[in-house]
Amino acid sequence: MSTPDTPLPPSLRHGTFEDAQALFAGTLFVAMALMLFNQAGLLVGGTAGVAFLLHYVTGVSFGKLFFAVNLPFYWFAWTRMGREFTVKTFLCVGLLSLLTELFPHVMHVDYLNPLFAAVLGGLLLGTGCLFLARHHSSLGGATVVSLYLQHRYGLRAGMVQMMIDGTVVLAALFVVPMERVAYSVLAVLVMSGFLWISHRPGRYVGH
Repeated sequence: MSTPDTPLPPSLRHGTFEDAQALFAGTLFVAMALMLFNQAGLLVGGTAGVAFLLHYVTGVSFGKLFFAVNLPFYWFAWTRMGREFTVKTFLCVGLLSLLTELFPHVMHVDYLNPLFAAVLGGLLLGTGCLFLARHHSSLGGATVVSLYLQHRYGLRAGMVQMMIDGTVVLAALFVVPMERVAYSVLAVLVMSGFLWISHRPGRYVGH
């Protein structure tokens, strides 16, 4: 099984342009998902979920909170996942924070069914995170931990992500209405199920 530090033949390594387009596209997909969740009043797991909770409680913008909440995880990423992974993750977290600040100025949805937002947002999140994982990056927080456990112990990243995200979303019971929490749980299940099926250890080793 490939690990983050395992050398790969040149034919399997991604080039700089391949990395750049995948990291941008993946982060953009996630930003679109978070825009849908914010519009529908939903939540998500991991550090993004923590940032959403703090946003709903304090009124501080999600982008600023998301960037700050992820800061403690960079040391773990640097020591356990390597320099390349950490630098790419830092850049993606910064880009996501910027995009979430920009989206309200370039896109607005007048009506959004929360069920549709949960399903579409969950798939966008899963797709974006899969792009990042396959190019040796993440959006910090719980994703760093889940990818590390997959690389180190062979645990499915989607399964670990589902457990962490479910815990964060359930904590939202104290902040948002039960109906919105239920839709948020559905979004987590859609995203994590997608990752569980699509991101298996050893299936995709290029980075």
